[in-house]
Amino acid sequence: MSSDATSSIINISDSYAYTVKYFLDLSGFNHSQLADLLALARRLETEPDPQALAGRIVTLLLMDRSFHTVSSFQAAMSRLGGECIVLDPEDGLETESDTPMTQKKHHAHEVLHALGNYSDVIGIRAHGPCNDLAIDLREDLFRQFAAACPTPLINLGSAIHHPCQGLADLKTLEDLSLPDRGGRFVLSWVYDTEAKPLAAAVTALQIAAMRGMRVSILAPEGYALPQPVVEKARNTAAETGGSVIETDEPSVATDGAHVIYGASWACTSHYGNAEKDTELRKHLSEWCVDELWFEKSQETCRYMQTLPLRREVSVTADVLEGPRSAVVRQAGNRVPIQMAILHRMILPRA
Repeated sequence: MSSDATSSIINISDSYAYTVKYFLDLSGFNHSQLADLLALARRLETEPDPQALAGRIVTLLLMDRSFHTVSSFQAAMSRLGGECIVLDPEDGLETESDTPMTQKKHHAHEVLHALGNYSDVIGIRAHGPCNDLAIDLREDLFRQFAAACPTPLINLGSAIHHPCQGLADLKTLEDLSLPDRGGRFVLSWVYDTEAKPLAAAVTALQIAAMRGMRVSILAPEGYALPQPVVEKARNTAAETGGSVIETDEPSVATDGAHVIYGASWACTSHYGNAEKDTELRKHLSEWCVDELWFEKSQETCRYMQTLPLRREVSVTADVLEGPRSAVVRQAGNRVPIQMAILHRMILPRA
């Protein structure tokens, strides 16, 4: 399969019906499709359909373990009457067709075709080594998975994209009636003891730009988001009435903010260099969100961050347990969002 074949996450059959085949990122969704998924998620949240996916199976293939992903997908399938298989290949999957398999036991081609016989949907969580920014920005690993996968495929978290979390974030913003066009959204790097993939930050930026918000990307030196990502968000924001700026000054970024979204990601100035990342990171422990970060924000400013997070490292307990925090709501919204995604993948609307 060519890269063009996997560049869109939605295959449109006509103006009245669509199927979701490759749920790899959110860039292929238009406004009406996003609205449809959110509406379905809200309906399933309040009006359960416990036999909708009876007898159906989703298989989760986790090269990077996450109990939030596992538990939320198990809950989603259970509430729709289906079942969830969880696999954790200890050495990952080989993806290169001409590489002798002396290290890994399983190749993506055979595994995904076999799992396709067992499953209606396959979900894969795989960040890869995160040591080559150009490769990660192209999502080469997931394009290889998609090319080998005969079954609808969900990205459960890659190096650059986290679409299930992104839709949960979008639902959270709307649940809280936070302003879209003109609303101020701060995407801030926060301290963590280890480097993390860019996925959570890139997806949050994408969602805010799609809503037409005025986005401030706040990051210390060495951790600026890659320019192709920023420029893509700027182009999206220009179309939706928003804007995107970059700064390393918290007081500038948070002035008038409606949302502060904390995320930690790897050093981008020396991408893939763990030693350099550690050296830069050890001087940035003050990038822990506390109430002082909200001094110039809107009184109703909310705090968002994906789980897991490091309490008293990335954000203080006072913020997490206070009225600003939307962290638990974000995590909870994974279930109805994933119910809607699975519903559309397995039972396309006619």
